[in-house]
Amino acid sequence: MLAATTVPKGVVCLLSALSFHQIGTQVPSAIWVAVDRRSRLPSVSSLPMRFARFSGAALSEGIETHELEGREVKIYSVAKTLADIFKYRHKVGLEVALEALRDAWQSRRFTLEELDHYARLCRVEKVMGPYLESLLV
Repeated sequence: MLAATTVPKGVVCLLSALSFHQIGTQVPSAIWVAVDRRSRLPSVSSLPMRFARFSGAALSEGIETHELEGREVKIYSVAKTLADIFKYRHKVGLEVALEALRDAWQSRRFTLEELDHYARLCRVEKVMGPYLESLLV
């Protein structure tokens, strides 16, 4: 995956992470990469990329390493990705967030404890609460 070499400190996130984990029906038109909010954005002309700026634990927690095309690529876990999707719901769409939450829950891809941890970390527990409750009923 060329994105891993282009942005070595970046982490695949949001719609690209959903696509990797095969959650929902969204096909991202660009590779979403999380970078430190203080870092300079790389100039990438060869790849369609979008950047999300994270900091602290929101950037460093929930990272999984997967091997793709012979390279190690950092990608956020399912629960972390769901919390991020709700945090960026104004950019990616609330419908996308709800579909992802429903799909991941039905396929048992996360635990409530994991999701609660990342929702608190991303400060979206109150936003996610009503939607999560509707799934549990």
